[in-house]
Amino acid sequence: MSDPGSPEQPDQPGDEEAALLRFLAQFGITPDADGHLDPDQLFARMQSMLAAFNTQLAGFGAADPTSGMNWGFTLDLVRRATAAVGPDPEPSEADKARIRDAVALADLWLDEAMSFDRLPTPAVAWRRVDWVERSFPTWQRLIRPVVNQLSVALQGLGNDAGQPGVDQMMRLAVASMFGGRVSQTLSTLAAAVLSSSDSGLPITDQAQVALLPVNIAAFGEGLEATHDDLLLYLAIRETARQRLFAAVAWLGPQLLALVEHYAREITIDADALADAIESQVASVTSAAELERAGEAVAHSLFAPQRTAEQAEVLARLENLLALVEGWVDDVTAQVTEPRMPAATPLTEMVRRRRATGGPAETALRDLVGLELRPRRTRDAANLWAATRTSRGIEGRDAVWAHPDLVPDASALDDPLGFASQDRSTGAPDALDDELAKLLDQESGSDQD
Repeated sequence: MSDPGSPEQPDQPGDEEAALLRFLAQFGITPDADGHLDPDQLFARMQSMLAAFNTQLAGFGAADPTSGMNWGFTLDLVRRATAAVGPDPEPSEADKARIRDAVALADLWLDEAMSFDRLPTPAVAWRRVDWVERSFPTWQRLIRPVVNQLSVALQGLGNDAGQPGVDQMMRLAVASMFGGRVSQTLSTLAAAVLSSSDSGLPITDQAQVALLPVNIAAFGEGLEATHDDLLLYLAIRETARQRLFAAVAWLGPQLLALVEHYAREITIDADALADAIESQVASVTSAAELERAGEAVAHSLFAPQRTAEQAEVLARLENLLALVEGWVDDVTAQVTEPRMPAATPLTEMVRRRRATGGPAETALRDLVGLELRPRRTRDAANLWAATRTSRGIEGRDAVWAHPDLVPDASALDDPLGFASQDRSTGAPDALDDELAKLLDQESGSDQD
């Protein structure tokens, strides 16, 4: 018990309050002699910090008026995070020549296996940062619906705080946290992708074959295939996919529109967001802890409950991605099996990589809350092979002519039925037996 005759001592702050005071002290905000913070000093200091940060951001262009997200600043964060991943040298002239030669051979073989024309643009070798800069507009498009939903939730929190300017500060702070999340996710993806559309999505405005030599070299370590075989195999797959995207005008926009649709349906729990911010900020005492706090808050944002509409969109997206990759599998098998002994182990390598997921799936999960796994790629490859056997190459590729012609999940359940649906029904004939034998060859394999 304190001595009644001794001078009155200010209340001692608790652990959480003491941590917050230490954090504020880093910015020149300290309590008075009685241990109290001056609200005017606190608010003035925060306004000064906000003004300084806004001045810094202005150098990267205007912020998004709806969400407060400064996309130029975010792109700069991604560039810097990508540089920190590891060396990203300019491809050598030898690398560029090898890629041009591999794609030229891939085009020559693919001319026999598909009805889609070659691309008018030359094949290129990209650094990781090239992939970042070329793909960022597409990622910005996919991320924007989530950022807008986040802005709505933050506006409510700012209004509840009852302080002028609090809404703006909170929006800026959490948008910056999300910007850090974007930089971490995309830099990780940039270090893993092997080609421009390796994520399965068309990430550039114009179809173009682009391969990343530094990532391919790292990926090839430990593989039994030679570097030349791996490069040619990847060139065939990327060239086939890009020729498909270029020839089928509706396909790329449809894939991106489905991801956007899913993202627009995300709702953010403002109460959960407020709790996450409060619990994290209370323990911050350094810049490093502030970064970790931002990461924790970001994790709390993007675990929304999936709505019935999102489930329907997800099913359509998974089906369409499976059809794209299954078509690429079928075309690649046509041209490699008679020519490349290394094709079989490389095909299994691609299947294992796809089955275990990868950075592209992580990116969609972290940035738009989309848990994506095209599980039926093997079924789709069987369907395209059966359709090719039944209708020929042109008949198979003609299925892509309109979205209404594209197989749905029920067609994947019955590839023989889909392949033969334009023929009269009746007793199985020699062609039916041949199609059945083709599918039986894959029956012992697990689904991708």
